[in-house]
Amino acid sequence: MSDVVGWAAHSEAVARLRASYDAIPAGAPVRLAKRTSNLFRVRSVASAPGLGVSGLGVSGLDVSGLGGVVALDLASPAGPTADVQGMCTYEDLVDVTLPHGYIPYVVPQLRSITLGGAVTGLGIESTSFRNGLPHDSVLEMDVLTGAGELVTTTPGEDLFDAFPNSYGSLGYATRIRIRLEKVPGYVDLRHLRFHDLDDLAKTLDVLVEQGEHDGVRVDGLDGVVFEPGECYLTLATWRQDAPEKTSDYTGMDIYYRSLQQRDTDTLTMYDYLWRWDTDWFWCSGAFGLKNPRVRRLWPRRWRRSDVYSRIVNLEGRYRVLARIDRLRGRPDRERVIQDIEVPVDRLVPFLRWFDEAIGMRPVWLCPLRATRAWPSYPLEQEETYVNVGFWGTMPIDPGARDGDKNRAIEAKVTELGGHKSLYSDAYYDRDTFSELYGLANLTHVKQQTDPDNRLTGLYEKAVNRR
Repeated sequence: MSDVVGWAAHSEAVARLRASYDAIPAGAPVRLAKRTSNLFRVRSVASAPGLGVSGLGVSGLDVSGLGGVVALDLASPAGPTADVQGMCTYEDLVDVTLPHGYIPYVVPQLRSITLGGAVTGLGIESTSFRNGLPHDSVLEMDVLTGAGELVTTTPGEDLFDAFPNSYGSLGYATRIRIRLEKVPGYVDLRHLRFHDLDDLAKTLDVLVEQGEHDGVRVDGLDGVVFEPGECYLTLATWRQDAPEKTSDYTGMDIYYRSLQQRDTDTLTMYDYLWRWDTDWFWCSGAFGLKNPRVRRLWPRRWRRSDVYSRIVNLEGRYRVLARIDRLRGRPDRERVIQDIEVPVDRLVPFLRWFDEAIGMRPVWLCPLRATRAWPSYPLEQEETYVNVGFWGTMPIDPGARDGDKNRAIEAKVTELGGHKSLYSDAYYDRDTFSELYGLANLTHVKQQTDPDNRLTGLYEKAVNRR
């Protein structure tokens, strides 16, 4: 079990962070001194200013010592909580809480996502249909603002409410207090197969409303569309007693294939939380890991999303494979790495359009409900949305531009009353972006917390300027 870092060590780390911020000259880019990132935006060091966004180098804000759990309070009358540092990964967070029988309300699928990143950006997982997004279970935050001040903020205050989906344009969260959920050690899974998208969408809507299926409680809910005639919903139910056997998808077996191969399954809670990480959903196939021979040779400790991400980032920087493709006469490829949300009653029109216009398979589904209003990502409260995730590259058609497929996706999602996350490429014009992401409110809060405009604005940070 990992140890908590304690308040004294946390205070020292915050002091180092503030000193490093004070040392950055006025007008110079501000960035975190970290090499890894779960963002998929093309950017250079010069164009990557802003708290909460990693640069390509190691200079910048000193976040050393801000990657742990500060304290646990499992006996609070208001419910169990954890005080967590902004750079703490969910893997490290779970390593502290799960031995006590608790997890965060929402644990995003990838181990290396940080709590601060999931709150200032967006995160989602199978509990989101009942628990919302990661920021919905936040009780309090300490934020280092653009003015260099450390501000404690709580729900209902301008900074707190505008912070989710601000991507560091309002500051960096040094400490976040979150609610924790009591969980057992095991999870039973039921994989429901559908041959019709309409049936899937109707069933999903009912599951979110009722929270059960055939009289059995549903604690987690997500799904995969392999093609319009083959799609699955996976229903997870927390299990108290130890089963005779649990499955292991960190070795030769691949989790997403199990949806097609079996109706039921049982995992440990730990393996359930990271079931998608081992193969980066299905994206590890790009490195040959669907091939048993390659998989045997690939060390188990390297079957992780952050390892794959580093490889992709290296290719994005040096473009070795892209050059080889050009030499072979193959077309350039557009990166289509996105998560979008549409209301459940418009899920099927989007999926059918996407399969015909983009043609990327499979796609991931995850329902969610926002528990309150968040101006920087304005979803209707208590309305069921479905996250659709798709991650890969597509050939650029003759006469088309790099980005055209992403632009078409943005237009379709807007037409259907949805939104998309901003961790990857975006192409909105400023007016559309402002309407979709509450830019007027964000600008108002930024004027209060960053009067000298030291931090890059959300639009300038998120939207490709090509």
